[in-house]
Amino acid sequence: MEAPAPLQSAADEQDGVTISRREYEDENVITVDFGRGVEAKLDVVGETAIVVAGDRQFEFEIPEEATEVTTNDGMLIIKE
Repeated sequence: MEAPAPLQSAADEQDGVTISRREYEDENVITVDFGRGVEAKLDVVGETAIVVAGDRQFEFEIPEEATEVTTNDGMLIIKE
C-alpha cells in the first residue's frame, strides 16, 4: 500500500512531514508524522479521511486495502 497522494505530496514539499512504512508478518503500517509539536486529528466521512495537522488540512480517499485509519501520539496511522 502506498501513502495517499496528498500526504505524499506534503512529505515531498515540506521538511517537517515524514512518512514511514513498516512491513510486519501480518500487516503493513504507514505512519505519517506531521512534525514536532504538530498533533494530527482525524475525521472519517464515508470513505474519505480528513486530517487536520496544525494549520494544514488533508483529505484523501481511504485506500481499499486499509483495515484501520487512526491517530496515535499525534501521528496518522494507516494499517493494511
